[in-house]
Formats: sequence, structure tokens, C-alpha cells
Amino acid sequence: MRFTIIIAALFLATPAIAQDREVPYWATIKAETLNMRAGPGRDFPIRWVYRRAGLPLKVIRVHEGWRLVRDPAGDEGWVTANLLSRDRGALVVGDGLAAIRAEPSDGAKLKWNAEVGVVVGLRDCEANWCEVDASGRRGFIRASRLWGAGKP
Repeated sequence: MRFTIIIAALFLATPAIAQDREVPYWATIKAETLNMRAGPGRDFPIRWVYRRAGLPLKVIRVHEGWRLVRDPAGDEGWVTANLLSRDRGALVVGDGLAAIRAEPSDGAKLKWNAEVGVVVGLRDCEANWCEVDASGRRGFIRASRLWGAGKP
């Protein structure tokens, strides 16, 4: 009997524990379409509609099954948590093409150039360089050219 009560308490506590994740943190859009709303609920008006899976968002507040997020343009609004992923991603930012190199060095072989606005999967970042994955193509880019890298 005591064992059953303990197990039941653990299951009931799990949603509360999941809500205790320290903010801010990075997330990415995992759905093909994501509505950003004016408040944490479906009754609030839609501010933006995102149609870009993998786009990084900064989660700045948690409320039940909703997340207050900031997008790369600085716009903020509420999205449903189940349409976000913990997978890291980044958006190429800055001016002009961004060099994707074979190694984390300006002198390393250039693999390709990424245009501003390209969404990439984000792997490890170290010493101002990040390893990225763009549709199966891997390389290294300066962290300063990415929105979604570094501390949120």
C-alpha cells in the first residue's frame, strides 16, 4: 500500500518538476506550424504564425503547458510547450555569407557559405566556434554568426 502511494505521488509530481526547468533556455520549433499568442492559452489572439521547423526560440518564462518565448527578431509571445523541442538549433545572422569551415579555425578549409537566415542544427560550441549540421552537412561557424548559440 505504501509503495503504491509513493509511486502515485511521483507520477503526480512529474508535471510540476518538468515546469521547474531553469529559464531562460533555448528550444526549437518542432512543428511545421506554430502559433505565437498574446497570452498563455488558446483563447488569446494569435500574434505570429511560424512555418519553420527548427527555428530557435529563447524560452523566458514557463506557465503550465505554455512558454513565453522570444524569437530572433525580438518579438515575444506564448506558445504551447508540446510544439517545442529541446534539440538545439541556430539561425545564421549578420551581414553577408557566413563561412562554414572544416575545422574551428579561420584558416581551415572552407566547406561552403551559408546565407543569413539559414536554420542549422547546433552541436557543440567551444572557443567562439560552433559545430553545425545543415541537412546532413556538418561544419564549423563562428558563434557570433549564430542566433541561438551561447547562453540564452
